Amino acid sequence: MTQLLEIIANTNKTALLVLQEFTEAQLQSWPLAAANYKSLERVKMKQFQFDGFQIKVQFNPERMKSSVANVDKDTIAARMCFLCNENRPPEQDAIAFRDQYLILVNPFPIFSYHFTISSNTHVDQRFLPHVGTLLDLAATMEGFTVFYNGPECGASAPDHLHFQAGENGFMPIGKDLERLKLTSRPLYAGKHTQVWAVDHYLRKMISIETNSVNEGLEVIGMYYRHFQPIQPEKVEPMMNALCSFTDGKWTIHLFPRKAHRPTQFYATGGEQILISPGSVDFGGVFILPRKEDFEKITKEDIVDILDQVTLNQDTFLYLTEKIKTDLKNWR
Repeated sequence: MTQLLEIIANTNKTALLVLQEFTEAQLQSWPLAAANYKSLERVKMKQFQFDGFQIKVQFNPERMKSSVANVDKDTIAARMCFLCNENRPPEQDAIAFRDQYLILVNPFPIFSYHFTISSNTHVDQRFLPHVGTLLDLAATMEGFTVFYNGPECGASAPDHLHFQAGENGFMPIGKDLERLKLTSRPLYAGKHTQVWAVDHYLRKMISIETNSVNEGLEVIGMYYRHFQPIQPEKVEPMMNALCSFTDGKWTIHLFPRKAHRPTQFYATGGEQILISPGSVDFGGVFILPRKEDFEKITKEDIVDILDQVTLNQDTFLYLTEKIKTDLKNWR
């Protein structure tokens, strides 16, 4: 199978161009994907202004299956894994990444170019053992934001290791960071790496900028090591992550969470809003598969939903002070 790195080396094209061309080829040969990407032209968007930043809302009916996916153990065990190679649609082509992963066009897109990067082996969705791949993908796929949804944090296939990617600039968080740095708590500032704790962004966030892959991985390791004891009953602490690479530097956003879905998801009648927040929602774009939810959602709903699923301030302060103590004694 063709390797992304080999295509880049042999054609002298950027990864951005290679993957755009790959998507266009898939849309020529795969009717389902072509129809769903065409439907993005009809997707509705609106936005809400908060103090210095925006939250966008996208009405995207093709995301219904993902939004309401039942991810309990019995349901997962009873269905075929749609990311395993033998179960993928015959029309779905792939580009290999290293030896372990396949880059696939996501047939139910949020972005104009939306990819799932799936493990070749059926192993559980886990962050820390594979976070090096997240950074490697981001560096190789410059121009895209690569993201991770935890097994209880938006992943509709928690039994099969995967990442996703979409083009930079789609999520507001990309342009919010420079302003957020001015009002956030600095946890560390070194020659290669800077770390901030973001308290006032509706969702809690730890942001890392680094030009050192090793330092980036070490900071992430500190975060995980101190977060895991806070949620000892979980297979891994609840989290989402976004990662991009531009001009030799990684930008990594880590979102510690306390809940999978808000009460609005389980409500009935007019109180229900079908939303299951994942990395894209935390990046500033709420994905709603029902028109009625898109039309009725308010700023107050957004504040309440994020408050329910993100870590509370006291716990976040405890977590980030633990990380800050480690960073004081680092290097």
